[in-house]
Amino acid sequence: MGERDFLTAISKIKIPMLILDQKWHRLFALGGKPDSVKTLETKESDLLKREAELKKEIKDLKRVKENLMSSVMSNMEGTSDLVSKKLDDDKRLLEECKERIAAAEDEIKDIPNEITETNKELMIASMDYCYDKLRTNSTEAEEITNWIKDVRVQLKKNVIRKRNREINNKEIYSYMHDVFGMEVLNLFDMQNGDFYIGIADDKADENASSSKSASEEVAEITNVDLEDVDLDAVAKETKDDEAESDDAPVETSAEE
Repeated sequence: MGERDFLTAISKIKIPMLILDQKWHRLFALGGKPDSVKTLETKESDLLKREAELKKEIKDLKRVKENLMSSVMSNMEGTSDLVSKKLDDDKRLLEECKERIAAAEDEIKDIPNEITETNKELMIASMDYCYDKLRTNSTEAEEITNWIKDVRVQLKKNVIRKRNREINNKEIYSYMHDVFGMEVLNLFDMQNGDFYIGIADDKADENASSSKSASEEVAEITNVDLEDVDLDAVAKETKDDEAESDDAPVETSAEE
């Protein structure tokens, strides 16, 4: 839709008085109102207040006008100087009252159109803010979704790496037992006991008949299948990590 067609369609829509609608105020509950909206809101509020003031003023002036007219009519037949002076004063006040009524009515006749136009401008400014907020929220939500996916993949990889190391520990310990025997192994266990054989489930419950597989643990932690994980790449990364660990220089003390 072109800009002109859009504005034409908007001009035909009857819009409720926004600043009197609590739900309209709720649109800005989180981020607050932008300056453009605040300016129009203040303008519309001032117009409504002025309209109410003028209506009250006109109503009060018309009441005074009626009283003055009654007073003028009742003093028309009077001949005394006092009555004549009162009649002149009432006529003067009556003219002033008529002028003030005319001025107030002249001012108030344009206010409804000003309020309508300001309300439409306020609607457009509000919609601009809301759609900008919708676009921003959508972009951020998509970024967060991608971040979650990436974290899940990394979590799956780390679960597999953890399993690989636990399996390697079991194999090493088993071969050590076969090569050196239990008696030697027990001595070295007491000397170097700060290590762990097996997986967390084994440690928590030594009588467990079976432990979870890597794929089961991944599914449980991430609630996602393994199809997003390149298992060959994980295996290669694990080997590279182990190679770097083996090649790392051993620090020696100054005494040695």
